[in-house]
Amino acid sequence: MPGTVVAIADVETLAFEALASAGAREEAARSLARAVAAAEADGLPSHGLAYVPTYCEHLRCNKVNGKAVPTVSRPKPSVIVVDAKSGFAHPAIDAGFQQLLPAAREQGVAVLAIRNSYNCGVLGYHTERIAQAGLIGLGFTHAPASIAPVGGRRPVFGTNPISLAVPDGAGGAAICIDQSASVIAKSEIMRRKRAGETIPVGWAFGPDGKSTTDPDLALKGTMAPAGGYKGVGVALMVEVMAAAASGAVLSIDASPFSGPAGGPPRTGQFFVAIDAETTSGGLFGDRIASLLTAIEEQEGVRLPGSRRAAARRKAEELGVAIRRDLVEQVRAGIRSATAPEHSPT
Repeated sequence: MPGTVVAIADVETLAFEALASAGAREEAARSLARAVAAAEADGLPSHGLAYVPTYCEHLRCNKVNGKAVPTVSRPKPSVIVVDAKSGFAHPAIDAGFQQLLPAAREQGVAVLAIRNSYNCGVLGYHTERIAQAGLIGLGFTHAPASIAPVGGRRPVFGTNPISLAVPDGAGGAAICIDQSASVIAKSEIMRRKRAGETIPVGWAFGPDGKSTTDPDLALKGTMAPAGGYKGVGVALMVEVMAAAASGAVLSIDASPFSGPAGGPPRTGQFFVAIDAETTSGGLFGDRIASLLTAIEEQEGVRLPGSRRAAARRKAEELGVAIRRDLVEQVRAGIRSATAPEHSPT
């Protein structure tokens, strides 16, 4: 399907209007729209505008509470807890960050636990914001079960991403690692299904436990863990942090992030912010600079997050190419939601 070039600011506006027209309160719609635009800019379309129709569907069927206002508590000086109230994760994370970042600067380290939440999109988008504040950002988020334990066929863990973002000392991120416990994010398989495409061998297993290239069978089966048993170990670690330590439901009890069935997922996120200049005795910046030099001096090497940063710079200047039918689908949803109701004649 041919694409049309859209400015990043226009992507954000389109996403905001769609979310607001579907029932999200203004602050929640703006928070999520910023993340949608950022995903497009970073070359991650599976979490960009393509996800907006699903967000809107979930608003309309009450799988996510668009009017929810997250509540923030501070049980200990370096512990912030947010109840998302079955609303979007993004405004809950925003509310938590307002206290997490100053607490980390004051205490040296602080944590943020979020429960009763929803899909937080690109996890690295959030940890990078911590790095931009001059702190190491470590993030965990879990998802509805789609990965089976080693030797099993029944999914217990979600794709369960983990992310680490490192400040560059100039208001940006020197490194941003963002990887799921699965070979590929489940949203990529969903995107291939929508496009009528097959998936590569090694991405997922069908219900029979055998590798498949059919996205329909993959979505009925389980995701392949990255690195075999090591990926399962990562999924378990994230489950402990994002689900158990946050007080959210376990992945096995979370409703799917796709489709209208099951009610709110009530998943969770967990973030750690670290003032590494304090913990390192002021040596952190020098150590990171030396580390990056050792990596980048080798020909053909790419730092984690550098491709996204390059795509972002290009997108800010030239915009991004988005399928015309997707843009029209989102616009049609806005028109449908805002059209006046007519009484039968």
